[in-house]
Amino acid sequence: MIGTTSEEGKCPALYDDLDSGEVLVQGKAVTDPEDIAQLKDVADDETFVIVPRELLTRFAPKE
Repeated sequence: MIGTTSEEGKCPALYDDLDSGEVLVQGKAVTDPEDIAQLKDVADDETFVIVPRELLTRFAPKE
């Protein structure tokens, strides 16, 4: 785990995948059909989660 803005240790959180070097994001799934309809170029194996800006500004890798 890179960091979280949750006070209870639940989502949202960022994780570092040490094998791939990728960053994983944990958050609540976007489920509103109107919100989903506005998203573009979504592959069948992709999903979206809500991430507070504070989580990204505090913990997202800069490189």
